[in-house]
Amino acid sequence: MKKTTTNIVVLIGIILTVHLLYTMWIIPEVNHLQIMAKSTGDLLPRNFFIIVKDIEQEIAIILFLWGLYLTASKFYETSSRDYLFDVDLLKDIQDNENDTKNILNSIDALPQEIQSAPLVQTIASSLRRYMITGSVQNASESISPALEAMAVKNEAELAVIKYIVWAIPSIGFLGTVRGIGMAMSQAQNAVAGDIGPMTESLGTAFNSTFVALLASVVIMLLLSFLQKTQDEQLVKVQEYCEKYLIERISISK
Repeated sequence: MKKTTTNIVVLIGIILTVHLLYTMWIIPEVNHLQIMAKSTGDLLPRNFFIIVKDIEQEIAIILFLWGLYLTASKFYETSSRDYLFDVDLLKDIQDNENDTKNILNSIDALPQEIQSAPLVQTIASSLRRYMITGSVQNASESISPALEAMAVKNEAELAVIKYIVWAIPSIGFLGTVRGIGMAMSQAQNAVAGDIGPMTESLGTAFNSTFVALLASVVIMLLLSFLQKTQDEQLVKVQEYCEKYLIERISISK
């Protein structure tokens, strides 16, 4: 719940910041360029301000920045636990004076941040199965379902980012439809020789598509890297459990 609240607060902050930039910088600059173009009779130049001036581009930028934040936070959350793979959490498992229950209690006494790590959750689940059944095979078989559950959890946590990847091009397409509709309404003026309004409307259509596709390509690339990192972490969890847990309880049994 705390994470969801933080994400919403960040989204609100991004909305306010981007809208402030549009109000204080981009829109005034666009108005200046329009006045200059009208006074000289030239078409609007194709620069940064003209490309991002419309509402569809503003929404796409907001979603892009929020997607960057969500992706970066997941990267940090995943990478911040990598050090656990270099720590022998079960070094006392071969000590006859430490039974499975004591080792499990020591794992449960770890800070909540460490307990929520996929590695620690899988170890705890396997140890509980071993403590109940006394079977090394049952303990080993409990690892795969735990990893599958974590894979499902990872997919669920990426749902918002995947929605953003879908939503950004959709917003761009809405801008394209709006721009083409505006251009069609200016067709009569274009036939009469005044193509300025029509080309400006077509610019709205093409600019919204350009910004949206560019933003979605970047977010999709980062999402692919994130999914790869999460999958590699699950593989490391399985290898760690087989090396430090299953082999040791098989020998000590």
